[in-house]
Amino acid sequence: MSRRPFSLSAYLALTRPAEAPGPVLERPARPDGPLLWLHAASAADQPPLAALAARITQQSPELSLLKTGYWPDGDAVDLPEETLAQAQDFLAHWRPNLLVWAGQDLRPALMEAMRLAGRASLLVNAREAPFSTPAPRWLPDAAPAALSRFSQILCVSREAERRLRRLLPAETRIERTGHLTSVPPPLDCPPDLHEEVAAAIGGRPVWLAARARAGEMRDIFDAHAGASRLAHRLLLILVPEDRDDAEAATRFAEASEMRIARWDDGDMPDDLTQIVLCESPAELGLWYRLAPLSFLGGSLAAGHGGTDPLEAAALGSAVLYGPNVGHHLATYSRLVDAGAARIVRDAHSLSAAVSQVIAPDRAATMAHAGWDVVTAGAKTEDRIVGQISSMLDAGRTRTEAK
Repeated sequence: MSRRPFSLSAYLALTRPAEAPGPVLERPARPDGPLLWLHAASAADQPPLAALAARITQQSPELSLLKTGYWPDGDAVDLPEETLAQAQDFLAHWRPNLLVWAGQDLRPALMEAMRLAGRASLLVNAREAPFSTPAPRWLPDAAPAALSRFSQILCVSREAERRLRRLLPAETRIERTGHLTSVPPPLDCPPDLHEEVAAAIGGRPVWLAARARAGEMRDIFDAHAGASRLAHRLLLILVPEDRDDAEAATRFAEASEMRIARWDDGDMPDDLTQIVLCESPAELGLWYRLAPLSFLGGSLAAGHGGTDPLEAAALGSAVLYGPNVGHHLATYSRLVDAGAARIVRDAHSLSAAVSQVIAPDRAATMAHAGWDVVTAGAKTEDRIVGQISSMLDAGRTRTEAK
């Protein structure tokens, strides 16, 4: 591993500055104690890392975090320029005990600097998709060399493992762990309230439109009207995402000829209620438990990125969703592959999907498949948290030995 591959040497030669680098920008002070560095290469890579961070820091409160890449909370530090000298300067300042990198976009100079500094690094959620680097296409591909600099690689599938083993030296530590997902804690629900509402609904078929956006209201109301022609006792629970969306839901409800129960006014659904209208997602823990089928909002209307589907799957609800789920695309794809979710594109396809999936056996099959995905993600998180803890402990031991 000490010998530098030609592709990496060529890459580092290309990225070497033509003249002496200017002054390094002032950085925040390094916190005392052990430091875990988390890099999220994209919006999709960030939620699983955030979940890991929460688990690890809960177990080790003395641990500080260095975040780079995509972190919407504004806590992220900029990566250094992609030269060996700048990467080494960055590492000399931060001295991370461990780097956890998520994403297929690699930084060969930074990975080489980590190796030279003797810093441990872990690549998580490695997929079968190609890895990329900032190198121009005419250079030899430096991605395999960058991958070989990780202390260990955790991949998501058998196909990803096969691809990595073809690319990398035999001694590279590769382990198949499955997909790391940000499994949310189940939303809470008072048992007595659940019992009361379940008794009021009785055996009626129920579907939920959760975190619905204003631009989706017409499709949701039209879909419910269409599905109700086939299932006359069908009940829709409509939960908007925020105040503006709630106002849009109210306007559509008032314009419809359907019988509405206004949950926030104290109404309880009865046999004639066609729609239960809520004003906020505060009690989604109740509604996911009551509805065997959920359409997840922010997915038909563009610009929102969708809703985390594990929120519904963790509470036993089958999932319907629109095509605009960029923030959670990988998670939806896994649910679809497992048979736990189905895509819809408009009011007509949403109505058809509700009519088909609302059948108890179909909804139960999808919900069970979703639960399998949730539990597999939780087991993967447990394994990776354990691996990170072991690597941090090993790093502390080496530091104390010096």
